[in-house]
Amino acid sequence: MMADFQKLGRESTEHLQRVILPFWKNLTDREHGGYYGLVTDDLAIHRMAEKGCILNSRILWFFSGVYRMSGDRDALAHARHAYRFLLDAFLDREQDGVFWSVTADGRPADDSKHCYCHAFAVYALASYAQAERDDAERAGEARGLALHLFDLIEGRMRDQDGYLEAFARDFSPASNEKLSENGVEAARTMNTALHVLEAYTELLLALNEQTPEREIVEEKLADLLDLFLDRIYLPDKRRLGVFFDKDYRSLIDLWSYGHDIEAAWLIDRALETLKDYPREGEIRAMTATLTDAVYRTAYRESGEAAFLLTERENGVDKENRVWWIQAEAVNGFLNGARRAEKADDTMLAGRYADAAARIWMYIKEYVVDPREGSEWFWALNPDGTPDHTYALADPWKCPYHNGRMCMMAGTGEQAAKNNGGVI
Repeated sequence: MMADFQKLGRESTEHLQRVILPFWKNLTDREHGGYYGLVTDDLAIHRMAEKGCILNSRILWFFSGVYRMSGDRDALAHARHAYRFLLDAFLDREQDGVFWSVTADGRPADDSKHCYCHAFAVYALASYAQAERDDAERAGEARGLALHLFDLIEGRMRDQDGYLEAFARDFSPASNEKLSENGVEAARTMNTALHVLEAYTELLLALNEQTPEREIVEEKLADLLDLFLDRIYLPDKRRLGVFFDKDYRSLIDLWSYGHDIEAAWLIDRALETLKDYPREGEIRAMTATLTDAVYRTAYRESGEAAFLLTERENGVDKENRVWWIQAEAVNGFLNGARRAEKADDTMLAGRYADAAARIWMYIKEYVVDPREGSEWFWALNPDGTPDHTYALADPWKCPYHNGRMCMMAGTGEQAAKNNGGVI
């Protein structure tokens, strides 16, 4: 199994340097700041497209992570470029928080506020603060802003039962079309809760000393783990619920394979960062169940765990294959393999490592766009051909999932051990 890890690590590191980094560096907007917000399937860069805060935050996280992994000063310069645009364009200095999107030249476009969007801003700022560890002033500013947005989420974007979703500019409640799909509008989503958890995990890593702020973040992260155990996980179905009403009644029979395998490793990482959670045994059993259930589905549908389908609604699979789901499958199965290896379960570790290696082979053959100057296709059709109706970069298509996969599988894993966590 170690050989599989090493081969995947070498290849993914090379892929990060040769394909993913050049593509996103090429989208740097030197005139207006930030990064161009749209690249269509014909490789055309739309320089006047809106720029999304989620995309900019994920780019900031990505370049910060690359620098923390490799010491690449050019990556740090790109992280600083994304950080400056976050400060200059996305921060609402009148009514607080961050805008959903801005125009190409940095004026508010969609001025709504969303918990999911704020979570990614916290995630990115916390990683950037760690990247600037040699510059106390820069690191302190980024960490302070991350804590401010954390306070904003906790103070204005949740109630006693958990996290709410969408708000107008003044934080009055708004409809949640942005994170609702499949014909329902959700008052709460698993997706938002998951990425708040991810953001708070990263924020803990940026707070090295035992401070009052760290204690509060630890408390809220533990509350999130409770939320997944008690309200979001559906033990009878061996999966997470996706869309809920305000009382956590599930709105639809939907199994999101990518979110489940992503949640499994993100929750494990939260536990490793938190270090003291009284229900650790319960939640580790949950993440092990999620990993196993997704593995069995992938193996059954493809015959050899070579890819993950998108989702299953009312017992019927959506049979396209989406870029981020394949990346998170590699992350999740590698995490499952390492967890099984620590438990001396060599058979299970080998099974998961093999699944990760097979999906990486599938990514290389089908998901990576072979055209010069491109990156990954957004989605493949059921027959494995590219779906050219999707963009190569847009407010959602970013270097977060696939860049993170390369860092997890490659040298980023060792870097994470050395400096407190890249991924």
